[in-house]
Amino acid sequence: MTPRDEARDAARRHLNEDPTLSLGDLAARMGIARATLHRHFSTREALLTEIGRASLDSWEASQRRCEQQAAIDSGDPGRLRACVEAHLRDCVVDAEEFGFALTDHFLSHSAELVERAAALERLDVALYAAAQQAGVLRPDLPAAWLSHAVWGLMLGSRNALRGGDVARRQLEDIVVSTFLDGAAAR
Repeated sequence: MTPRDEARDAARRHLNEDPTLSLGDLAARMGIARATLHRHFSTREALLTEIGRASLDSWEASQRRCEQQAAIDSGDPGRLRACVEAHLRDCVVDAEEFGFALTDHFLSHSAELVERAAALERLDVALYAAAQQAGVLRPDLPAAWLSHAVWGLMLGSRNALRGGDVARRQLEDIVVSTFLDGAAAR
């Protein structure tokens, strides 16, 4: 990991605690000089863009790990359910790692990040649609709605962790159960 990656990851952890921190405040919390942080990221927006890219990289890696496209193409209910479950578990980890990015105003206005997120979401929607066709998920809901519901569960995960409302070790099971049991085929 490069010093830039280390600085990005440290900044991300602090922004998860307080999303309003300036670069100067971030540097102070990280125990480095502001100039050091500025050598890696000239502006707060550059830092946020880098964190946004890392978040999207993680989302894409989750899709690859569960072989999302292959699961979709298979139409196999067991494979689709396993893929949905694995992806949900990864999303919980991402919500914990990149929690502030779920609602940061800047990230929702970066054309580069929005375009890439839309492409990743299209694959998720295709997964949910395939799971609906295979009888894994309720067919009476729009697949795009299911994608929005997952985003809502990630916000809930982030907030539940911040508030100490659930134990981290239980959270993945809670999210999977909430989504799959609440959206199961009837």
